[in-house]
Amino acid sequence: DGFGSGCFAADRSCGGECRVLLAGLKRTDVDYDVVDVDDPKNAEFSDWVASVNNGNRIVPTVRFSDGTHMTNPGVGAVVEKYNAMR
Repeated sequence: DGFGSGCFAADRSCGGECRVLLAGLKRTDVDYDVVDVDDPKNAEFSDWVASVNNGNRIVPTVRFSDGTHMTNPGVGAVVEKYNAMR
């Protein structure tokens, strides 16, 4: 689906939870891509984020290759899920 193993949704402002998660993920071996949901070319992903969050575009929302997602997760939860999928 083009979203990678663990895809990290962010917007340009990338608030507190987003920055904490991104900084934490940089210290791990988790394979992820950051997707700017404010960029019009990422409209499909932006729409998906809203669809899994009751119509709200909440970031960070992490989508995994198995189709599951986490909203505002901690680094440990993302690492655990990522390792379980290996």
